[in-house]
Formats: sequence, structure tokens, C-alpha cells
Amino acid sequence: MEQNELTAEYCSQHSTDEPEILKEITRQTYLSQAYPQMLSGHLQGRLLSMISKMIQPKLAVEIGTFTGYSCLCLAEGLSKDGILHTIEINPELEDRNRKNFTQSSYSSQIKIHTGNAISIIKQLPDHIDLAFIDADKEEYLTYYEALIPKMRSGGLILADNVLWGGKVIKPLTNKDKETEGIIGFNKHLISDQRIEIVMIPIRDGLSIIRKK
Repeated sequence: MEQNELTAEYCSQHSTDEPEILKEITRQTYLSQAYPQMLSGHLQGRLLSMISKMIQPKLAVEIGTFTGYSCLCLAEGLSKDGILHTIEINPELEDRNRKNFTQSSYSSQIKIHTGNAISIIKQLPDHIDLAFIDADKEEYLTYYEALIPKMRSGGLILADNVLWGGKVIKPLTNKDKETEGIIGFNKHLISDQRIEIVMIPIRDGLSIIRKK
């Protein structure tokens, strides 16, 4: 293991354990998905849970459900009457996610949406407390601009993969649209006067964005 991997492992070992249902989702994901590393994982998942518990959102939104790991982490902090809208474009994941969510304590608080995220966001209520972006990297800025008018003052947007495997600090190749999307997103945020932001190098980078 390299130093960064050893440090990450040490951090995981000294963070609260994940619930059993998340361990099972991890197992299922590695058995069934071509890119299981898209999963948030233990350390980042505990951070998502902690942030959600600090906010106790009444209205939360996730863009990119994948296999439901991060969704259940975010759901851990929902207020008693809180709702989490999770959006996934791949319809093949819906049945499995619905089954996993039903086995959790939060099934009645999670609303599954399948389809185009921008169209779905437009239909959601305003005054969003917490949002998590982890979907098509080329569309990050589009997702953000759709979300920001709907966020309440003081609300948080969390954006995953903002370091994109270190590609954001390397010369950009002409055909790498995903890296170009992340770089453009990061550049836009640092100049956006509507927000304050901190980027942390956990896993593949996570930006915590607070609407003023």
C-alpha cells in the first residue's frame, strides 16, 4: 500500500463503523457492477452521514443514486419528517435500490426518481437543505445551477470527485470531456459570490458548498 492508501485505511479504522446494510450494499456492488469504485465507501459515507446529522435536513436531494450507498448515508440525518429525493438515470438499478431501501429504517423517507436529473430537479420543492452531486461529470455545473436557486440560505451542496483522480492538476487532453467538466465546475465555484466553499481531499475530493 502507498502512503495515501495507508492513511485512508487508518482513518477508516478510527471512524465509526458503517451499518450492516451498507456493508451488504458494498458486497452486492462489487459482485454486480462494472465500476464498483463509484461507491462512496466507508470513510466518505461516514462523512456524508455526519454532515446530514448536523443539518438534520427536511428536504435533501441526491443526484446519482448508483447502488444506494450514499443515499442511505444521507438519510441517516434526516429530520423525522424529512424527505430525500434521489435521482438516477439508469433504470436497471431501480428495483435493487428500492429493495435495499425497503430493508432500511428510512424507506418511507426516500423518494426514488429515474430519469433526467435537470428535468426532475425543476419539479422539486424549493428550500432544499442538503444536496449531493455524484453523477455525470460533464454536467456538474448544469446540476449545480439547477440546484442553487432552490437551496435555502445556509443550505449545503456536496460535490463528489472534484479531484477526479488527480487529473484536475494535469495538462488537459482535448478529448477528456469529464475532466474538462470537473475543472470548469471547480473554477466556477471559486468565483461564485453566492456561496462559500471548501474542497477537502477525502477519497477523490469532496467540495462542501454553502449558499450564503
